[in-house]
Amino acid sequence: MADEFIKGLAIFSGAGLVWLIIAGWFRTPTFYDAQLFGPSPEDPDLLVELALTLADVMFWTAILGALIFWLIIPIGREAHAYYHERQEA
Repeated sequence: MADEFIKGLAIFSGAGLVWLIIAGWFRTPTFYDAQLFGPSPEDPDLLVELALTLADVMFWTAILGALIFWLIIPIGREAHAYYHERQEA
């Protein structure tokens, strides 16, 4: 179980860091207005649009990756063990 926790933590930390960097660059209006969910730049060029898309992908990767490794996989393993235990009884 510890390896799933570390994998989830690594995905959460890595993807969250990428999202924080890109959101800080492109979605913070001024230096004093720390707002990572601010509006996107108007009329972005191709690279800015790719960076914003990458930020959205990293946000959802951080959330879903952590949930999969912290909840879904352990619940699946417990259900699988329970199922095989019931089959043997």
